[in-house]
Amino acid sequence: MSAVVAETDGELPVQPSLRRIREFNVRPKHDLGQNFLIDSNILGVIDRLAELGPDDVVLEIGGGLGVLSEHLAPLCGHLHVIELDRALVPALEDALSSRPNTTLHIGDAMVFDLVELSPSPTKIVANLPYGIAATVILRSVELLPQVTRWVAMVQREVGERFAASPGEKAYGAPSVIAQLSCEVRVARAISRNVFHPVPNVDSVLITLDRTGPPPADELRKLVRAAFAHRRKALPRSLATAGFGGNDIRERARAALGELGLALDVRAERLSPDQFRALLEELQR
Repeated sequence: MSAVVAETDGELPVQPSLRRIREFNVRPKHDLGQNFLIDSNILGVIDRLAELGPDDVVLEIGGGLGVLSEHLAPLCGHLHVIELDRALVPALEDALSSRPNTTLHIGDAMVFDLVELSPSPTKIVANLPYGIAATVILRSVELLPQVTRWVAMVQREVGERFAASPGEKAYGAPSVIAQLSCEVRVARAISRNVFHPVPNVDSVLITLDRTGPPPADELRKLVRAAFAHRRKALPRSLATAGFGGNDIRERARAALGELGLALDVRAERLSPDQFRALLEELQR
């Protein structure tokens, strides 16, 4: 029996998420991917991975019921919380009201102007809604070059995709784009039972540590085009995806030859650094 069901008397649960679910009559919204963290033991794991200090400005995307927010606030200099669902504002205000170093932003992280956040975030720590996790991480890598570390709760498949190596089944465009500027690691598997409602997928905590500037637009376009038809040889995939002009197949084959790679290699065999080198050859 879940902790939520077990609370049948008039007393509010001690655990913050469960208490706010009851107190503010919260109904998790499946269409927004709302799975609230109800095991507070995970909070210590998250903050240890984040390695927060008083000079850090943290961005939390998807504040939910505020259980992670109120844990992070005393550990950093400032905390920005972005939440889409206005119905969760009372719960978040309850979590943040005693923390003057926090700012609550109501909006969609997929389009929110992250660049205008002040003070500028240096780390991102979040329990991300499954449907937007990959896009939000890549968007923040691109738009927030000053962020040095991400600690994110994501669906297991998303985490494995970000951390995958060349030749692995999960390796794809998100792997390459993330690894072009970050070292990515799956830090810990997380039981689905730490959430309410219990999701039908498993989760992991991943970390990304900045190693360089965000990849340029043209490099991201090359990577996405290379994987657009991943069963095809890379030059053919680029041509089919419309990247690089009418002669791209010949130019790509020549560039691969210069790099000592097979002319019919598939995108999944190239490392992030080899993609960077490939673009440089194509631009000569």
